[in-house]
Amino acid sequence: MKTAVLAFALSAILLAIPVAQCAEEDGREAVALPDNMKAHMLGNMRDHLLTLQEIQSLLARGNYDEAGKIAEKRLGMDSLDAHGAHHMAPFMPAGMRQAGSGMHRAASRFALVVQEASVDNNLPRALGALSEVTQQCVACHTGYRLK
Repeated sequence: MKTAVLAFALSAILLAIPVAQCAEEDGREAVALPDNMKAHMLGNMRDHLLTLQEIQSLLARGNYDEAGKIAEKRLGMDSLDAHGAHHMAPFMPAGMRQAGSGMHRAASRFALVVQEASVDNNLPRALGALSEVTQQCVACHTGYRLK
């Protein structure tokens, strides 16, 4: 009951804040992209989020090998061509590019670590490597927003 009351109160507070005020107070660097690239980047980020959820689900079921495969294919260095990274990079500030590259490299490292976890069953190590992937996501989303 307390949780429901707190959730209701928090949602009422958040709904009372004008959207324009939030945008003005948002200290992240606004990055302007051509409309087609913005749509492409947002699609990529949604797929990254879906991939992270799929990886977590696979880890929960002990399917480490499949988690590593999709991490490399959809997030790792092998995914750069599919994401159009080469075409997008010139439009991004240096820090945003670094966070993106860091995420792709961390995903490739995770893919290797999770393959080892399929042998030694070291789930904490695999989760630590996955955390390094999401750290890059958090860093980028903390510093940048799309206009």
